[in-house]
Amino acid sequence: MQTPILYNLFPRLAGSMERWLPHVDRARDMGFTHLFLNPVTQPGFSGSLYAIREHDRVCPDFLPPGTSGTGWAELGRTLERVRARGLTPVMDLVVNHTAIDSPLVGAHPEWFRRDEEGEVVRPSAIDPADARKVTVWGDLAEVDNADSPAREALWAYWRDVVGQALDVGFGGFRCDAAYKVPTGLWASLTAAARERDPGVVFFAENLGCRLEEVRGLAPAGFHFLFNSSKYWAFEAPWALTQHEQFGRIAPSISFPESHDTLRLMAETNGNLAVQRQRYLLAAVFSAGLLMPVGYEFGFRRSLDVVRTRPEDWEQTGVDLRAFIRAVNRLKREQPLLGQEGALRALTPFPRPTLVLEKTGGPRDGRLLALVNKDWHAVQPLELSGLEVAPGSHLLRLGPDGASSREPLPARLELAPAEIALVV
Repeated sequence: MQTPILYNLFPRLAGSMERWLPHVDRARDMGFTHLFLNPVTQPGFSGSLYAIREHDRVCPDFLPPGTSGTGWAELGRTLERVRARGLTPVMDLVVNHTAIDSPLVGAHPEWFRRDEEGEVVRPSAIDPADARKVTVWGDLAEVDNADSPAREALWAYWRDVVGQALDVGFGGFRCDAAYKVPTGLWASLTAAARERDPGVVFFAENLGCRLEEVRGLAPAGFHFLFNSSKYWAFEAPWALTQHEQFGRIAPSISFPESHDTLRLMAETNGNLAVQRQRYLLAAVFSAGLLMPVGYEFGFRRSLDVVRTRPEDWEQTGVDLRAFIRAVNRLKREQPLLGQEGALRALTPFPRPTLVLEKTGGPRDGRLLALVNKDWHAVQPLELSGLEVAPGSHLLRLGPDGASSREPLPARLELAPAEIALVV
């Protein structure tokens, strides 16, 4: 299976489909392999991309002027152009809920969860850091995929949604809130999709759930999970523990930021060295990699599923494309960067530097990531005590993506927020 390097084209920022292709060309030129689209179907009254009202109709915001019908044919033509550029389109698959004003609520009331008063349940989430904080999405209706008396018909409906997506040209699915959906339904969907397209790829969006919930996804047939390395500050082993636990289920996807997070550029007050560090870390950490549109230009405005518009495109003067292209090329060329592998820290955490080891199978060798945790100062790192195979060399990427390969020194000066590799 091809190592997935996903470019997230956020449709509310990109606009209508005739404007997508320059973004696709840019993603291709940076070495991305997949184009992940957040939902482009017709939303409900709130306008949220994830409050889907009609699964077989494209949101008018994304259709070229004058498009008639459901827009599905126009979407198919656009995805064909994406594939012609060498990228596999990935659809955001949302089966845990619909918009509260979806026609399905009236046509199939038995498909939805009800409270004691018989009202449709709105989905909610508890803040992992404070169980007293509960977010309820009033624009959504929670689907009863587990216990609906008409479960067979409901699951058949979702299989039809997946089949229609495959017909229109999608080759993968990012499965929203995967841990809130019965494993049996996912197994049914992944099996049905593979019968039609053996190469289809399923990504489980599993962030924010408990480990036992992730373990419960094991029989579902997912190819990849998402991990939390974005939040790792190199100060404790929790991310390495998670990596080991997730790796027993499926390989994972790392990201320096996503459409659900703040922009890293805003979080770090414009520190470009950290932008480069976190992108390279994501590439090293796991088999797969995801980056949202705008990261390559240092965007600071968060992506909003309701309010973001093409007018929010930023003119920053920042251009990280050469660096990202070099990292993506490394990920394709270095065998260990294209697989999950095993990670461990070779140096203690309470230091300004960290040596991270990644290993694979007997023939895959070993890779070291030398990390300067300090964002603002050069830090020295002693290498003389590290055991490395004969022929290993130091690989460094400059801000412009230019790489240098040199013999291993006994002592290395790491630039602020730099990650160097021993390969």
